[in-house]
Amino acid sequence: MNTYVSLIELTDRDVQNTQELVSIWGEIRTEFEEHEAELVDSYAILGEHDFLVVFKAGDRESAFKAALTLRRHGLDGQTMEAVETDEFADLVDEI
Repeated sequence: MNTYVSLIELTDRDVQNTQELVSIWGEIRTEFEEHEAELVDSYAILGEHDFLVVFKAGDRESAFKAALTLRRHGLDGQTMEAVETDEFADLVDEI
């Protein structure tokens, strides 16, 4: 499975309280599983973005569906594929 990260901003979501925001992660985890993706971790972060979401997906289609799941829950984000640094070093060595 490939690893993906999403930098999330809460621009469109009207959050009434922190419990409401925390409760959506369980829903997202379940929906990810339906799309053959796995929510690995999520972090509240300081700075330009509000959350960092790390997930794994078996293929690009599953990754797109997972990213759309985040969007459907009002989490506007930029999703990118991530490669472990050891694996990246191997790619560089091949060039």
